[in-house]
Amino acid sequence: MFERAAYAERRRQLKRQFSSGLLLLLGNTDVSINYPHNHYWFRQDSSFSYFFGLNQPDLAAVIDIDADLDTLFGDDASLDDVIWVGPQVSFAERASTVGVDTVKPYQELAAVITAAQRQNRTIHYLPPYRGESVLELARLFACAPEQIKPGISQSFIQAVVALREIKSAQEINEIERTLAVTRDMHIAAMRLAKPDAFEYQIVAAMEGIMRSHDLQSAYPMIFSRSGEILHNRDHHQRLRAGDLVVNDSGASSALGYASDITRTIPVGGRFSELQRALYEIVLGAQQHAINAMRPGVPYLQIHKLAAAYLVAGMSELGFFHGTPEQVVESGAYAICFPHGLGHQMGLDVHDMEALGENQVGYDVHVKRSDLFGLRNLRLAKTLRAGMVVTVEPGIYFIPELIKRWQTEGRHSELIDYARFAEFMDFGGIRIEDNVLVTESAARVLGPAIPKTCAEIEALMAGAEKGGGVQTD
Repeated sequence: MFERAAYAERRRQLKRQFSSGLLLLLGNTDVSINYPHNHYWFRQDSSFSYFFGLNQPDLAAVIDIDADLDTLFGDDASLDDVIWVGPQVSFAERASTVGVDTVKPYQELAAVITAAQRQNRTIHYLPPYRGESVLELARLFACAPEQIKPGISQSFIQAVVALREIKSAQEINEIERTLAVTRDMHIAAMRLAKPDAFEYQIVAAMEGIMRSHDLQSAYPMIFSRSGEILHNRDHHQRLRAGDLVVNDSGASSALGYASDITRTIPVGGRFSELQRALYEIVLGAQQHAINAMRPGVPYLQIHKLAAAYLVAGMSELGFFHGTPEQVVESGAYAICFPHGLGHQMGLDVHDMEALGENQVGYDVHVKRSDLFGLRNLRLAKTLRAGMVVTVEPGIYFIPELIKRWQTEGRHSELIDYARFAEFMDFGGIRIEDNVLVTESAARVLGPAIPKTCAEIEALMAGAEKGGGVQTD
């Protein structure tokens, strides 16, 4: 947990954005797996965590703008709670650690909301993303669940995004501590990615490293020799010599701050000539993008810059015709790079997207495109100093997409379908780092994780001496 002054200052800055009314923030509740007392790992709502810092279920907060009063609603542990989970610090003591002196039992929250409604006061709340939160808001407002969405406060969303997307020095330190563990996870995966190992064995090793630091995963790990499937979360395949494996894995810190790193690994420890050529194109596109990042530049522009770099390199290998600019502006490049260059990152691995992807990644100056590929950009708006974003270009050979476009004759003057047909079983390549936008440029966060072909091959060659996971 950060110092209490940090949470108080965040709330002070939030209150400055409003002239009157109430700001309602719901924390998350426990969610059952298969019966009431068997819960999923608890994860606090990130906006609640950002402003109030308490990582426990069944809490809510009301910020009264007119009274300049912050109130936390929750309950002290019951005797049953103490029996099952041990002695607990009082709710008032916990609230004090985040600079809140006014606490009330949770059951009093409904009366506060009802009184504000009777007085015709504006009550701002954020979009709920869990069914439990929708039902709780409906109970508090005495309305049907379908009436909750129309009441979402756009001004509250905008205020939260403006604050949360600029990371403090303490937040950057938290992300970098998490990245140090993530580095160990990725290095272990490189050492263990040998022929005949199963994907799940390498995933288990990474999870073991993460849990040895008492951390949780920031998202379900992607570790697959079928790297052309962008979010492939199956881990059942046996690795074969010559495979490329996409490893997209990151941990979540004790305070909930995410890391999100992708490396592409050659099973057997050596890239083939074609794998190396395509890998170095992706790596060059990533570095080209990072070098161009600075405050005031739209991330849409950085995305197109990276896409043009990919197209230029692939054109030399016979995949595209025409200029890189023509291929990018037409959308033809998306046959092998169908996703955006990156997204914001912080308390959420896709930071704040619970508030709405368009609210976080776009603004009045940049609207979402309808073009295939470009419409998948999670982040397109202008960069600001203090943002943390992922930079993750990739090249993927997706058989169904290639066949569909060829049948439709889409962009046939720009795409060499015969060349793409030669790579139907190639898989995919993605390289991803977490990058801080500084006052004048950008900086890759965390300790360096092997990324060049030479670095990866050298590490994997050293691993040969140490053996791998058992495969029988």
